[in-house]
Amino acid sequence: MKIGEAQEIYREQIKNYRLEKSIVSKQLQNLRSKMEHTPGGQEKYGSEAATLELTLQALDEKQNEYQDYLSKLSEQYCAYWNEAVADQQADAAQDYAADMGKIMEVARRLMRGAIVPASDEKKLMEFSMEMYQTAKNVGAMVRRQKREKYDSLWDDEEEKEYADPREAAENAEVSSEGPEVVDAAAVTASVGGQE
Repeated sequence: MKIGEAQEIYREQIKNYRLEKSIVSKQLQNLRSKMEHTPGGQEKYGSEAATLELTLQALDEKQNEYQDYLSKLSEQYCAYWNEAVADQQADAAQDYAADMGKIMEVARRLMRGAIVPASDEKKLMEFSMEMYQTAKNVGAMVRRQKREKYDSLWDDEEEKEYADPREAAENAEVSSEGPEVVDAAAVTASVGGQE
């Protein structure tokens, strides 16, 4: 059973018990009035009054039992409620922290003189007009400052031209002497002449 359903059921029970206790209480008052105003009323209505008092006490005990259970249900309800709210707040805090990081990064970029998207500038402006103006002013000063110009650390080197690897390999000199070049027919003839 769900907490909401149980709460509804037990609230209705408590309401019914209160109504029943009210009815029994009125009956008891009427009976007590009869007991006082009727001669011999104590003996005549005493046992009925005692029964009504016991009934009222039993109704009261059961109502208190339901009320205690309803209090426990309320505690459970609050625990689940608080858990859900804590989850929402944690997500909101995480989103806020991420947004703050982005806002600070936009301000840093503006202070360095960088160009940022207009939507990012707008978010910074909405967050803090003073921060936005400060970032823009610092960025403008950085852009206006004369920057030092450095020469290359590498001398003016001409770009080297490389030979085509195929050409280089084909045109390279042989490092050692090869065997004597003999015509095939001469080799055949020399073998044939030995026979």
